[in-house]
Amino acid sequence: MKHFFVFISLLIACTLGAQNIDARIVRTLNSKEMPVWDRGMLGVTNSVYAAMPLSVGAVWLDGHIHNNPVMKRNAFKGGVTIGLALATTTGIKYLVNRKRPFAQYPGEIIQRDKLVGPYSFPSGHTTSAFATATALSLSYRKWQVAVPAYLYAGFVGYSRMRLGVHYPSDLLAGMAIGIGSGFLTWQLDKKFNGK
Repeated sequence: MKHFFVFISLLIACTLGAQNIDARIVRTLNSKEMPVWDRGMLGVTNSVYAAMPLSVGAVWLDGHIHNNPVMKRNAFKGGVTIGLALATTTGIKYLVNRKRPFAQYPGEIIQRDKLVGPYSFPSGHTTSAFATATALSLSYRKWQVAVPAYLYAGFVGYSRMRLGVHYPSDLLAGMAIGIGSGFLTWQLDKKFNGK
């Protein structure tokens, strides 16, 4: 657990020094008007709100249908993973207070998602998507689950940059927190419950 917090602290420190590279990447990905693509990106971004509870519910339902207590427990761990990831991300957002790209570079970066809070680092959507992908991957331990789950999570991250609301380092931090929360939850469960 100590290593998790040390890693997050190092990630914050490295990120704060990478502002110029971050801004260049977002400017490139955010430029050019593509209305149809951007509506799709809003859909991808907002799909996270459904993906989190649906993934936990699907794992639990799988356990219930097949009378598998391990899968039911995995559903619980998935919920804990997502909750831990979001709590960590929210705390860091208010600790770091990093402005969003469109606010830091008005006129250069276009805000295409209007329903966002003031702070950028780390990306809550990316955190949620990677926490969900990690929980699913650890529940099933099959590449057929892991590959699509992580591809989806990566696409959510891309959508946040395209929409002008996050930097690449916000996504990397969200990815690390989401994945780290999953492995931490599974390790703690193994330590305390031996399973």
